[in-house]
Amino acid sequence: MADPHSEQPTPLAAPVTPLRALSGAFLSGTLGLLLYRLTESIAQSFAAHPFQSSNQIALNLSIAIRTLVVGLSTLATGIFAIAALGLVALAAQMLLRRLHPPQS
Repeated sequence: MADPHSEQPTPLAAPVTPLRALSGAFLSGTLGLLLYRLTESIAQSFAAHPFQSSNQIALNLSIAIRTLVVGLSTLATGIFAIAALGLVALAAQMLLRRLHPPQS
């Protein structure tokens, strides 16, 4: 009797194609643009509504939290933008390899 655990699992992932890379780049770029606009509105909102308190600890905590919120939003924006650029570059590389196959 054959061992059921010895069989190789079949991969479920679809092959990577230039169209799939470009659609992923479009999605990532769109999310990056939306996050950029969100970051911009958060920063403008924080600038328009300064925190006022006579307690120095509360002021420092407010500054730290505002910096953290804007920083995380900017980080997410950058990650999606870099992912979009990488996916566009991957699609270009796959298209170039199809047009000019490597010679052995």
